[in-house]
Amino acid sequence: MKISVLGAGSWGTALAIILSNNGHDVTLWEFKKEYVKGLIKHHENKIFLPGISIPQEIVITHSLEQASTNQHMIVIAIPTQFVRSVLQKMKKYSFLNTTFVSVAKGIEKETLVTVDHIISDELDIEENNIAVLSGPSHAEEVSRKIPTAVVAASRNLDTAKDVQAAFMTSYFRVYSTTDIVGVELGGALKNVIAIGAGIIDGAKFGDNTKAAIMTRGIAEISRLGVQLGARPETFSGLSGMGDLIVTCMSRHSRNRYVGEQIGMGKKLPEVLKSMKMVAEGVETCKSVHELAAKHHIEVPIATAVYNILFHEKDPIKVTYELMSRGMKAELEF
Repeated sequence: MKISVLGAGSWGTALAIILSNNGHDVTLWEFKKEYVKGLIKHHENKIFLPGISIPQEIVITHSLEQASTNQHMIVIAIPTQFVRSVLQKMKKYSFLNTTFVSVAKGIEKETLVTVDHIISDELDIEENNIAVLSGPSHAEEVSRKIPTAVVAASRNLDTAKDVQAAFMTSYFRVYSTTDIVGVELGGALKNVIAIGAGIIDGAKFGDNTKAAIMTRGIAEISRLGVQLGARPETFSGLSGMGDLIVTCMSRHSRNRYVGEQIGMGKKLPEVLKSMKMVAEGVETCKSVHELAAKHHIEVPIATAVYNILFHEKDPIKVTYELMSRGMKAELEF
């Protein structure tokens, strides 16, 4: 197939390499001209994936027209908050037979919707041609062919299977599902809990505390996700618990890193200024706070993270406040 990947960050680059190695005709689009020049010159993403060679067959471009024209599939690998502005520039092109695959993991802060809704809003395509690819998959490991499993989701099972087939390799295993809502929300909401896990690390709490945050965090994700139309079992899978585990535990996790720095006493603006990559969980935390209030869903961990990030509440004090909440049944929904 002819496939474009929009966004040459670490994940976009890693997925472009997979697709090219699978025999597809791949175009990798990047917004920043100078960045594109470096990618073309070295055929290596020296900023985000140093040491990983980009196949010569991959066309690297700054032209959105080139990346949008006559493509069988377009993969969206740009931060959620920039997706709409890029798609608005693509409206003049025809996508009658194009499948769009989001690999972004966030919720748009103005509208409180996930990327599949942004695609539907901005482009004249059927919802059956929209898919999501998500799961526990750090680009740094995928690019080194470390065995990884993810899930492809679309409201149309055939579309999910097409995406599954396009990406499947001996080291990158893809499952399929029709619960696109659950897969999108699992990938987005776990980033907020991962910031909380990082705060636990930075504040020098222990493994017990982190296990509690992760386990109770997936309960919050499930409560909110089901209210928004997801299937509960999805959050026990790769895009739910699987992605939560890797994001809370890994040294590669940007969101865990943000939390860790906050837990060590740094302020959010200072932490974000020091980072090259985008931590989607920061903006998603605002969206989760608003969605939970709108739907009257209790999300105490996400609320605690929100108060620490945006109201500079003391992480240690907030942690003990969480521990001192009223008694609950574990499986109370």
